[in-house]
Amino acid sequence: MHTDWVDLRADDGTSLRGFVARPDGRAGRGLLLFQEAFGVNSHIRDVAGRFAAEGFLVIAPELFHRTAAPGLELSYTDFPSAAPHLQAITEQGLDADVRAAFGWLEQEGVGRNTAAVGYCLGGRVAFVANSGLRLKAAASYYGGRIPPLLARAPKLSGPMLFFWGGQDHHIPETDRQAIVSGVRDANKVFVNVTFSDADHGFFCDARASYHPAAAAQAWSLTKTFLDTYCPL
Repeated sequence: MHTDWVDLRADDGTSLRGFVARPDGRAGRGLLLFQEAFGVNSHIRDVAGRFAAEGFLVIAPELFHRTAAPGLELSYTDFPSAAPHLQAITEQGLDADVRAAFGWLEQEGVGRNTAAVGYCLGGRVAFVANSGLRLKAAASYYGGRIPPLLARAPKLSGPMLFFWGGQDHHIPETDRQAIVSGVRDANKVFVNVTFSDADHGFFCDARASYHPAAAAQAWSLTKTFLDTYCPL
């Protein structure tokens, strides 16, 4: 595996960086990997490496580039510092960012076989990417604030995989039900998984809410899902 940072230019005139993880040998598929609220930090970079080991050419764009300097990484206990950047995120900005990252994958030759995976904030962005790009599939881990975007559900390109923590009080059950209903009503293929005893952020082994059993099962399900719809 080889890692690097690349510079991207979004079509709204802004610039951003993307962390790239390349598999050994030729990549047969691409992956858009979307960060939590704490930056493209060591955890996200580690996850990028894990997907690269599965044969993906991975790019993780820095989504806070309009309000933060490159390389922003925040502590998982410092949500107040993340809040202003989250509040500044717009649907239009996310569309521009995912197009920029996808365009880089297209240049690398894997655009026609690309999926998306995102966590927390990135779970919402995975939904945005799948409804704005021609993706093969997308996985959203505990993505917040998706209900306001449900008008995009009819535009979903590939199947969606949703993961939730049953103990997650950041995302109400009513929101989760609304998301599933919206995707179902749009006649889109989806898989919906709730780990009853897991909290928000259960996949991240750097967070206090890490749930090893749920994380291991979610990783296995994600690999199977992506192998099904975005195969090598």
